[in-house]
Amino acid sequence: MKKLSYNLAIADGMREEMKRDETVIQIGLDLASYGDSQGQTIGLGDEFGPKRVMDFPISETSYTGIGIAAAAAGLRPLVCIQFCDWMTLASDQLVNQGAVMRYMYGGQYKFPVVIRGNCGGYISAAAQHSKMLEAWFAHIPGLKVVLPSTPWDAKGLIKAAIRDDNPVLFFEHKALMPDRGEVSEDPDYVIPLGKADIKRKGSDVTIVCYSYVVKLALEAAEILAKEGIDVEVVDLRTVKPLDTECILESVKKTGRALCLQETWLTCSIMSEVSALISEQAFEYLNTPVVRMGQLDVPYPFSPPLEKHVLPSTEKIVDAVRKMMSE
Repeated sequence: MKKLSYNLAIADGMREEMKRDETVIQIGLDLASYGDSQGQTIGLGDEFGPKRVMDFPISETSYTGIGIAAAAAGLRPLVCIQFCDWMTLASDQLVNQGAVMRYMYGGQYKFPVVIRGNCGGYISAAAQHSKMLEAWFAHIPGLKVVLPSTPWDAKGLIKAAIRDDNPVLFFEHKALMPDRGEVSEDPDYVIPLGKADIKRKGSDVTIVCYSYVVKLALEAAEILAKEGIDVEVVDLRTVKPLDTECILESVKKTGRALCLQETWLTCSIMSEVSALISEQAFEYLNTPVVRMGQLDVPYPFSPPLEKHVLPSTEKIVDAVRKMMSE
């Protein structure tokens, strides 16, 4: 074991895979020259050279298309779109090309491309640099969508994403970048895509969540434990495919479910999770399923306004207290 920050855990995972497999390449903005926007590729340009870590001009559509084509030709590209907000620019390549081509060719071609992007708020980066767009792409068959919450998960999941033969969107939360934690030094350690993780066991209420708000859920759980309320925290890690078995087993045990995410609730991941629980575990529920997310407004730049619209530890505590009193 060794300790790394979240951003360097991602870099460590990519480095190991680039050493293991010479077909793994990186393309995007400022990867070699700057080390990516949050330092996730720092040192990789010097180590692997310009043929494997390539800086492109600002054109998300073009270099995403190049990455998908390179995957079809036998490479395993990591395409960096610095902020997930700009994945909207590359959505034609992702949705109309990368997501469907393996299916359309009857499995004769593989498309092992990873699209990386920073996501999320809590750092006052405003409306054009803070979005969480995982639900957009989870809607599309053929794409896998990953959102790690810890350095351990970030390293294991980026390695699994690189080894997968399908397009994977890998969302890295900006507010998690400095967080330090243990990571495995085993070059063959991976976390399978589609497997949730129980970050805290409990018996009274299940909080289903992912990415940055896992931290908030764990903080809330510690506060509630002092009041005699035992919270189980389920970290989805991958939102497409969903680990439905883990979700349902937890909710059937606790009888209560708070479906927590950072972003907007309309047509969201937690709307899907809430529907899943209501359809397949309704008879186990002691209270209605509760959803929590961002207010239905763009991310504010103002720190007090951002705090007002986003979930917080205090809001989670209040929601669980209310559920337990019903």
